[in-house]
Amino acid sequence: MLEVFQLMQVHTWFFLLVVGLVSLCIGSFLNVVIYRMPKMLHEQWRCECESLLNEQITEQHNTPSLSFNLATPGSHCPACNAKIKPWHNIPLLSWLILRGRCNDCKTPISMRYPLIELGTALSALLVAWHFGASEQTALYLVLTWALIALIFIDIDHMLLPDQITQPLLWLMLIASTFNITIAPTEAIIGAAVGYLSLWSVYWLFKLATGKEGMGYGDFKLLAIFGALLGWQAILTIVLLSSCVGAIIGSIQLAVQGKDKSTPIPFGPYLAIAGWLTLLFGDIIENWYFSLILA
Repeated sequence: MLEVFQLMQVHTWFFLLVVGLVSLCIGSFLNVVIYRMPKMLHEQWRCECESLLNEQITEQHNTPSLSFNLATPGSHCPACNAKIKPWHNIPLLSWLILRGRCNDCKTPISMRYPLIELGTALSALLVAWHFGASEQTALYLVLTWALIALIFIDIDHMLLPDQITQPLLWLMLIASTFNITIAPTEAIIGAAVGYLSLWSVYWLFKLATGKEGMGYGDFKLLAIFGALLGWQAILTIVLLSSCVGAIIGSIQLAVQGKDKSTPIPFGPYLAIAGWLTLLFGDIIENWYFSLILA
């Protein structure tokens, strides 16, 4: 019996090691997605506008070429344009060895890159440890990686790309048909409730104030969690994201000295709240109701 237990421990640690290493590499790729996908979308929209208006739109700044995508051009230093060698592109480790500077021109490399890689690995390890080696873990890892990309793209550009949210929504709905998550009927209802709840708030706010309080990407993001967790989790996610968003957003505006009317992305708080509900939904709900009934 002891030998079986030790063997399970070895397998568990090996599983966590693989998840951690793979997630470090995924985190490195997410840095590329976070930086390049908005530029690719802006270039696509510019080309569509040119086609629609049937005229050439000139811009003062340089725009990405048609070959600009997630694969090309290769990684390079934005300061000196030197190509980054493969051994200088090892997740987390290379940044530490290079002491956070370009190997050629010594320009500082933002600490955000290794932090995203480390954060991706740690969040993935938490998912793997919580759910073990299972089909659910594989699905939740994909969700976690996608959420990290969405969070930082929304922070930078106030944008939640359909190229990420729509496939993720379909993935959650399809997963329900394979009994990986909830029942298909519950997933469909959850997706609809998630989308329509924020959609209704959006239109009520717009009719009352004439302003747009959030984007359609937020509706789709909540629909993803509805398809994954069911409609019962929607209220918990909305309340948690609203509370955290209000606190952090107010602090951010105060520190930056900005006006209260300054728009703040809601997607990051929604993504974090949904991810926490996935892992600790029961604990959060019990704590919340204990406060109400106290």
